[in-house]
Amino acid sequence: MTTATSPAAEQLHSETLELLQALIRNACANDLTPDSGQEVRSAETLEEFFAGVDNVTIQKVEPRPGRTTIIVTLPGTDPAAEPLTLLGHTDVVPVDADKWTKDPFGAVVEDGAIWGRGAVDMLCLTASMAVVTRQIARAAQADPAAGPAGTLTFVGVADEEARGGLGAKWLSEEYPELFSWKNCLSETGGSHLPVADGSDAVILGVGEKGAAQRRLHVTGDAGHGSLPYGRDFAVAKIGRVAEAIGRFAPAVAQDAIWEGYVKAFRFDEATELALLEGTDPAAYEAFGELAPYAHAVSHLTVSPTVLRAGEAINVFPSAAYLELDIRTLPGQTDDEVDAVLRGALGELADEVRIERLISEPASASPTDSELFKTMEQVVAEHFPDAAIVPTIASGGSDLRFARKLGGVGYGFGLHRRSTTQAFINAQLHQHDEHLPVEDLYLTADALDQVVRRFTKTA
Repeated sequence: MTTATSPAAEQLHSETLELLQALIRNACANDLTPDSGQEVRSAETLEEFFAGVDNVTIQKVEPRPGRTTIIVTLPGTDPAAEPLTLLGHTDVVPVDADKWTKDPFGAVVEDGAIWGRGAVDMLCLTASMAVVTRQIARAAQADPAAGPAGTLTFVGVADEEARGGLGAKWLSEEYPELFSWKNCLSETGGSHLPVADGSDAVILGVGEKGAAQRRLHVTGDAGHGSLPYGRDFAVAKIGRVAEAIGRFAPAVAQDAIWEGYVKAFRFDEATELALLEGTDPAAYEAFGELAPYAHAVSHLTVSPTVLRAGEAINVFPSAAYLELDIRTLPGQTDDEVDAVLRGALGELADEVRIERLISEPASASPTDSELFKTMEQVVAEHFPDAAIVPTIASGGSDLRFARKLGGVGYGFGLHRRSTTQAFINAQLHQHDEHLPVEDLYLTADALDQVVRRFTKTA
């Protein structure tokens, strides 16, 4: 791995760390209610960060007071050159402060790491994006010939943690022309896989699972709780529905992304075959800490999460429902999901009404694009012996809106050899979230290289 030590790199590192600390301390915690988040604090921090950079345009938009997205655009010198948009969200999930050993919004640097909510998800990358954009813009301001050929845009997006309803989703639907969605970078990528033979592999995000939330309704007889004889119990029926869903075992994915992920680990032949054909659920234990992730990205997952029935203890409820958090794989449709559910319910299916809640298709971008190839080249320069492994996220990101609008979107970053995908996954939405400072610096270095190379910055 190469290590940057030039004065320019040191400035990149120090500015990124300082900005990351400021963003963490803004505590833009999004509890999924309309007035939480208040990303206006970080939008103001970022606007101040770009003060004096006169060759960029700055726009701030908000669908609701305080839910502010900031858009910083550096025009390219060649209208025909490919644009690049850096999508960094500024909101974070809430914390249980008493479960943290450090101030979750203190942004302290201790034990070689920066600690705080958002240090990994994803303020580290948001800060890197802003710093890289400002450094390129400043150089172009001093010498226009040093600017990028392709237009470079940094977006500090609100409300990502609530699926973008007041952020990227709203922007893509109401104001898609404010910036280019053609080539986008966001979270997550660049961590390493614990390959069985000790060799190296680095993941890059190319897609994410979709959402197909469902509510399963059943009905029964109402009445007084003292008179149970002959009743059709809605509570008992929804219990049988929950049991049927709990027993459901979906088929394993049959796609190139899952196959590539499995083969990257270089398991023994029997384990690899069991994982690819789905013949032995116990084979997932070979992934170690990554078993939950591996299972998630290789299946349609159906998770029963909410059960509702009744209000008064002496009244039989005439209705009950079960809510399911369903995550789809690329290519799976809503109709296919409903068919799978009916199959899982078996003889109960005729007694259940399926209501569709949030439904968004899974999405993935190709690996033969110029942007993906640029990312591959940069990773190879830092880790020349590493295999590059395209992956999909088990959750969601703002990149799905770029793909919906016809663009490509990838999760990027870069970490030290010792920082595994399992470590990064373990930080997401957890207590004591932290990121090694060396990883922050490496991400900033690699992002700087990708941006300059892709936008053809002099």
